[in-house]
Amino acid sequence: MNKPVISKQRLRTVARLTFGNAASLIYLGVVAATAVFVTVDILFVTHEDASFSGVWLFLLAAPTVFVFLLGSSMWGAEAVGPDWYLYLALAVSVLVQSFVLGWFVRLLRGGAGRTRSAHPQGV
Repeated sequence: MNKPVISKQRLRTVARLTFGNAASLIYLGVVAATAVFVTVDILFVTHEDASFSGVWLFLLAAPTVFVFLLGSSMWGAEAVGPDWYLYLALAVSVLVQSFVLGWFVRLLRGGAGRTRSAHPQGV
């Protein structure tokens, strides 16, 4: 029987690093609050000229989002690409950065290669 390429354990580890630590959750909370602010600003606030509130999302998703924006040259004449590509690039960038932040926290705590025993030592 063929073994799956990505195991359930590996998916759990990725999910735990992305969503299961305080640093990643704080980062994702700040991004979500900023997204709500940008949405309210765009939909309900009238401006004489363009609002720069959307820049905050890009700053929170930087530097990963710029890799996607550099790759957007495949769309030709359009500067950034279609809207769906921009939203997808923002979402993937935030998730990648949340994962890296969780991995970094785990690395700082010394749990990168260590396995924890279910039984106390000496029993």
